[in-house]
Amino acid sequence: MRSPLRKKPDFRFLRLRALELRLNKVAQLAATPAFSALRTALQAQRAHIVAETVAIQQIAAPTFEEAQRAAYVQARFSALPAFDPSSLAVDDLHNVYACLRGSDPARPALLVSAHTDTVFSRQTSLCVRQSDDVICGAGIGDNSLGVAALLAAAELLAKSGMRLPADVWFVANSREEGLGNLEGIRAVYARLGKRLGHAIVIEGTALGNVYIGGIAVKRLRIACHTEGGHSWLHYGRPSAIHHLMRLGAQITALRPPETPRSTYNIGMIEGGRSVNTIASEAALLLDLRSETREGLAALERSILNLIELNRTNGVRFDVTAVGERPAGSIPRQHPLAQLAQETLAYLGIPPTFEHGSTDANALLAHGLPTVTIGITRGGNAHREDEFIEVAPIVDGIWQLILLIGAAAHLPENGA
Repeated sequence: MRSPLRKKPDFRFLRLRALELRLNKVAQLAATPAFSALRTALQAQRAHIVAETVAIQQIAAPTFEEAQRAAYVQARFSALPAFDPSSLAVDDLHNVYACLRGSDPARPALLVSAHTDTVFSRQTSLCVRQSDDVICGAGIGDNSLGVAALLAAAELLAKSGMRLPADVWFVANSREEGLGNLEGIRAVYARLGKRLGHAIVIEGTALGNVYIGGIAVKRLRIACHTEGGHSWLHYGRPSAIHHLMRLGAQITALRPPETPRSTYNIGMIEGGRSVNTIASEAALLLDLRSETREGLAALERSILNLIELNRTNGVRFDVTAVGERPAGSIPRQHPLAQLAQETLAYLGIPPTFEHGSTDANALLAHGLPTVTIGITRGGNAHREDEFIEVAPIVDGIWQLILLIGAAAHLPENGA
């Protein structure tokens, strides 16, 4: 008798089954009566969350000028009696703190944060264009929606009456953008770091991405100095602007390596006294980034070599570091990273691991396991026509709430 033919294994089914097994933690949490009720409450809050996103966007918050947004967040936190009153605070940098106490005081706490500042000056128009599908306005996604999501998650969990195992610190922090140099989140870590076991950083856009690493960043101010003079009487003398422009052109001719990925950007230029004055001083701000510390160092050496080549008689260059973001990461296999991935998969959103530059850089550099997640999709970040999509917001916040619930069960270091 011939042996029956063996049926080939269905690898697609096996992969799906393996995924289901990995999803059990998140799926089981979502199926509990408490979290099912949270989902219903969140859906009912959809219009309020959208309105609050716009309300936050309407409060100008340039880096170093976040006080008014901080006051808004403080008022919202103070209205929630479930928060420990002794935890409610605003520090000198306008970071706002509130803690939802857990059932196990010995368990490391979870930090959930969103930055309040934007890249826009107070003179920037905050006009919003809104439809059923899209909201467009300066800073709407970065990071007005992030702050609104922080408030929504805090309010829903506080009003639910549940006690998660770990303390959860909700913090709206300042100084994430530009020359803020992550000073806000650095101060948060200095205040809470010894209590923390894990952290979740919220950005308004990039839903579907799980940022597990922070790229290395350095910001330089390059100033050129010359004698200067009158444009007619002293024609031929070195001009600080001319020499700085020459250096800038040479910088833009650089081709950074693709591996490790490295980038540069001349973000601002200043200098000169009048159109008929040979400039005695001019400066530019240069942003350098790389996936590795070594890549960043190599890029910086290339810039410094160009500066040396441009030093001549009567021309002086000064270089000052005005900002630095440390690199750091956790592996994809880290339990916090896996929970973030599984939460997205549970929602039917394809998850992607990424590296970027956020508040998480400072936390990861201290060894605190941290992920950064997004709330919706959008585009044109750091432009006045920045936009976000409305439809995914509820799922984005549900992702956040589920991840908070799952991460609050993790022991120290996610073991």
